[in-house]
Amino acid sequence: MKLPEIEKPEKYVGLYVFDFGDHAGVGFTAEEVAELLESEKYKDSKVYKIHKAYPDGKLELKGVRAEIFQLEAGMFFYSSELETARGDFRALVNLAVKASPPCRAKVHLARYGNGKFVAAIIYPAEYDDQVSSWLLDGRYKTSGAAEGGIEAVQRYYDHQPQILERHQLFGKSESISRTGRELLASLKLAVQR
Repeated sequence: MKLPEIEKPEKYVGLYVFDFGDHAGVGFTAEEVAELLESEKYKDSKVYKIHKAYPDGKLELKGVRAEIFQLEAGMFFYSSELETARGDFRALVNLAVKASPPCRAKVHLARYGNGKFVAAIIYPAEYDDQVSSWLLDGRYKTSGAAEGGIEAVQRYYDHQPQILERHQLFGKSESISRTGRELLASLKLAVQR
């Protein structure tokens, strides 16, 4: 795969390279990649996330499985006391007010039947690293057990906990995603942004 030379490569960290087979495009957003992978024509294409960029224009890439763009990941912070879990829930919402999360996410305060409570944040799986960094940068801490990942989300849904409170978080977006015809019209461009 041959990539084009890029001006200001640091702007591309966190975006994606889409390998169409006969050419590659640099600078797609996660939403754009998800839309392309949903199409019959591009469903088997390869996708790489840009993790680092160097001043000489070189990019450090990490392959991303296509199915990641169809899954949710999450982080779950457990407590045996409702007020503790409610505090964890409020801290997640307040963190989003101070610093926008990297993507859209939903936050739940829920009760399991066995007297366990959870503050949960669920988001598109392709943002797992960025959400972890956002929580660390925001110094989000809880006192109870925690788990995360794609499988944790499935277990949460399987348990069907009683949702006591919910909140929708809206992520910051430095790059506006294109859809439909606008996206398809730009696919031959080597540099998307």
